[in-house]
Amino acid sequence: MQTEKVDLENTVVDESQRQLNDQRTSSSTLPQDKFSASVSESDDDNERVDAAEEETDDEENAFFDTRDFLSSGSFKSNESGFRTSSFSSDDEGFFSLESEDCIDPSIRSVGLNYPYIKRRKKLPDPIEKEKGVSLWSMIKDNIGKDLTKVCLPVFFNEPLSSLQKCFEDLEYSYLLDRAYEWGKQGNSLMRILNVAAFAVSGYASTEGRVCKPFNPLLGETYEANYPDKGLRFFSEKVSHHPMIVACHCEGKGWKFWGDSNLKSKFWGRSIQLDPVGVLTLEFDDGEVFQWSKVTTSIYNLILGKLYCDHYGTMRLEGNCGYSCKLKFKEQSIIDRNPHQVQGVVQDGHGKTVATIFGKWDESMYYMNGDFSGKGKGFESMKEAHMLWKRSKPPRFPTRYNLTRFAITLNELTPGLEEKLPPTDSRLRPDQRYLENGEFDMANSEKIRLEQRQRQARKMQERGWQPRWFAKDKGSDAYRYVGGYWEARDKGDWDSCPDIFGQIPIDQLFD
Repeated sequence: MQTEKVDLENTVVDESQRQLNDQRTSSSTLPQDKFSASVSESDDDNERVDAAEEETDDEENAFFDTRDFLSSGSFKSNESGFRTSSFSSDDEGFFSLESEDCIDPSIRSVGLNYPYIKRRKKLPDPIEKEKGVSLWSMIKDNIGKDLTKVCLPVFFNEPLSSLQKCFEDLEYSYLLDRAYEWGKQGNSLMRILNVAAFAVSGYASTEGRVCKPFNPLLGETYEANYPDKGLRFFSEKVSHHPMIVACHCEGKGWKFWGDSNLKSKFWGRSIQLDPVGVLTLEFDDGEVFQWSKVTTSIYNLILGKLYCDHYGTMRLEGNCGYSCKLKFKEQSIIDRNPHQVQGVVQDGHGKTVATIFGKWDESMYYMNGDFSGKGKGFESMKEAHMLWKRSKPPRFPTRYNLTRFAITLNELTPGLEEKLPPTDSRLRPDQRYLENGEFDMANSEKIRLEQRQRQARKMQERGWQPRWFAKDKGSDAYRYVGGYWEARDKGDWDSCPDIFGQIPIDQLFD
């Protein structure tokens, strides 16, 4: 997710004016008129209303009111309720299994029997004192434009690239391990429920994340070899205009791949990000699931606390009979119980066989049967079973609000740098300087690399092709062509240009 950070301490209004504006916003900013401050913002609302009207009445009635259950003491956010991560926790090396007594013991241990690898738990202490910059002064002249083309200082970035952010979706990959095991046992319903929980879990890391990732250079790559999660992951920036990143991941009994592109709109007080692309999950037994992500918006760019929300309908389509529809409820200004996700699983005949609900930043639950009628069967919610719970926050918080998992993504473990190709995101100098808190150097390096990247369009026009991915025949989707891990074993990176070096960019891809 690409987002922008606002320096609230440098906002052009004082605190009293901010409170006054917040009060006005609370009284006037209702869901049907959320962006009434400008014509563009009103158009944004109209687009949402039009999209919502495309849902049929039957689809709207397919969901139910869980406010009482989701607001209960057992469901509210609290730190003790988070899952303990298996690979970056306080050296336990195993998941905390509270609240999972209902899970089959043969399934509960799946995803836990991988070797423990010690990974870092904090970022380096910053070398320099950070300098604040007003976001509004940078983007006020770009209302209605694509913000991916707006150059911002490094202050608004987090020390991760979009390629690494793709890997964040795999933080809870144990759900796919469980899904694979359920399918082996012949329980296809539990398989799709775990896949659905996995599709939701990728959003959990976005809560509180208000800095944008680095836009990779054309040909930039990222590898993640995580034996402690039983998987290895690879991603590459395959197109500059439009900006597309493709990824491929291999786990135990499953493969996951996809490519993604974000279409952004700036509405004055908010940014809307519409994902383009399909994610595919294939199990070794031949079952395949596909889905696309929902819309993301970042609010309060000028005043108030910056936050993001995800909304829309996500459909998981399988090739073995079951399908799942998940509705991410859009948050309103007065919503006391935000981030709700509700959905149903249907068999090949269209019959609802399970109901799934929860919050994308906390946990997901399911119940067997159809409880999708509003106000129907609420007493039975006490029989809900937990599918997923978010991991505990890090012991050493960062100003970027990175999760424990995210803190590990840009780490150069001993001996790793010598094995990486010169295109890997960990070797990108501006990103490394930012992580180390060398902000002036990070900004100058970012400007240098962006100047080189301006030639990327010409490179594509000359017929440049990705090194590790290619388009599927008859579609625009990218698939991994293989060979990366074999080249890594041999240390053969002759075909990989030094995209971060000082060589003129027009000589890199001749």
